[in-house]
Amino acid sequence: MSTENNKEIVVNFYTTFLSDKADRAFAMMDENASWTVMGKSGTEAQLNTMSKAQFIELIKAVGALFPNGLRATIKGITAEGDRVALESESYGETTSGKIYNNTYHTLFEIRDGKIQAVREYCDTLHVHDVFGG
Repeated sequence: MSTENNKEIVVNFYTTFLSDKADRAFAMMDENASWTVMGKSGTEAQLNTMSKAQFIELIKAVGALFPNGLRATIKGITAEGDRVALESESYGETTSGKIYNNTYHTLFEIRDGKIQAVREYCDTLHVHDVFGG
């Protein structure tokens, strides 16, 4: 696949995975895909790698916390070969009334037209502050 095709896969994935069309996005992931959240939670080092199935469960649980949805906006995208880097920002109000507004740098690895691995960098302290431990 070309670099442009890989960018298109990531943009399509990102613009649909928080929507009511999430199953379309999840179909873009290889069955053995992994999603790793990099960073720290509170004061403890954390590296949380999830399988595709675990990631889907997390997204569905997170979605339930946002009665008006969670908006995700792409701020920039860069690609080289099978790697696509995406800068983005999320915004939403949780069921408890807290505002979740985070920024991300997410690196996608694409092979044979499918997302193989994702490494997400975000403000994990903000995640902890909004959602707890």
